[in-house]
Amino acid sequence: QQCPTNSRRLKMTNLLLVLEGLLLGSVWSKETCPRFRPDLPGIELRSLACKASALTTELQDSTNPMPNCSRLVFLFLVTLTLGLIFVLFFIGSYSISESCLSPVWHPKYTQSKYKTTRVRSICKVNTSVLQLPDFSKEPAQLQNFMKYRHCREFELLHNLPDKCKEDVFLLLVVKSNPFNYDRREMVRKTWGKERETPDVQEQGKANQLLEIESKEHQDILQWDFLDSFFNLTLKQYLFLQWMDNYCPSAQFIFNGDDDVFANTDNMVEFLLFSASAQKHLYVGYLFEGNKLVRDKRSKYYIPLILSTSNIYAPYIGGGGILMSSYSANAIYNASQTLQLFPIDDAFLGMCLEKAGLSPKSHDGFRTLGINDLLRKGKTEQPCILRKLMLVHRYLPLELLLMWDAVNNPNLKCGHQPHP
Repeated sequence: QQCPTNSRRLKMTNLLLVLEGLLLGSVWSKETCPRFRPDLPGIELRSLACKASALTTELQDSTNPMPNCSRLVFLFLVTLTLGLIFVLFFIGSYSISESCLSPVWHPKYTQSKYKTTRVRSICKVNTSVLQLPDFSKEPAQLQNFMKYRHCREFELLHNLPDKCKEDVFLLLVVKSNPFNYDRREMVRKTWGKERETPDVQEQGKANQLLEIESKEHQDILQWDFLDSFFNLTLKQYLFLQWMDNYCPSAQFIFNGDDDVFANTDNMVEFLLFSASAQKHLYVGYLFEGNKLVRDKRSKYYIPLILSTSNIYAPYIGGGGILMSSYSANAIYNASQTLQLFPIDDAFLGMCLEKAGLSPKSHDGFRTLGINDLLRKGKTEQPCILRKLMLVHRYLPLELLLMWDAVNNPNLKCGHQPHP
């Protein structure tokens, strides 16, 4: 059958077929009625039309036929009544068959107690990956990643086109799941506050919350795709694209998670005296010589069909990265020539390698925590944090308490172990 071009036309076409079957009994007679097939759109309605047709035939063949005029009036009333029933039935329960929709844009419908929500997908599945050896044996999340990793264009639901209309020295970019409202609030109340230069960067209630946040704080960027661990790479790519379009004037970028303690004052001081926006800078906690994980039980599992390399290119841990605009542009340019990879910080390292650049370690970034520093002496944690740039990770309440302690003017710090 010819698939209709849109859902509205689909509704009209099937409804007209139903009414035609009622009015012209010969069209939907017992002999010509198709058997019920769930794979054919609208077949439920046609089956009902067949029953209605059989009903009109039985009425016409009755041994006590009504007069012609009365029979026509009766048939008209039956037609009108059943037609209205079918309209209500159609509106209440009819669903669109996916096979009759464009492969580029599939509206899917999820029913809830209160309303129907449409979830859009704007990307065609890469079916060639289905032929890869043992593809069906890989975890479902990895299968989905490989089917859609070519997809890079998504609707920007919340944008900040004027965020960088003034000169930006250090742009703070925080990767966050829509549900992590408490973490974002603590970032805003602590190290993510806008001071002289910095900036901070469809899941029902979570999206409603983001709508409120965006109106109140004007610091949310959100795209229309599933927020998952493997899609962090996509989030990084889309941010770099956004920055290229809307914030090219930013000199430096801090890119981090929403559960870190970041000492942005120390970052600014470091950048003012040790860096140039026009030169390569990409620092943080360095991972070098790390092997790809082949254990399916691991969150970081990478199968051979996705990468045959055994060693990652050097990369900075995704908890917090400080980079220049020069390096950000180089990564964005390289990312357009590489396939997306499910581990976001490793992917950025691949982009650096492609651009002929290298990440560098900085002792002020403690992605794996500071327990080793606390064991060195009796120095209190706030005093250690005063010397650092980033520590991963903190719960929202811990972050607020530690921020207040670090910025307490009465805090007295003696000799501290050098990080």
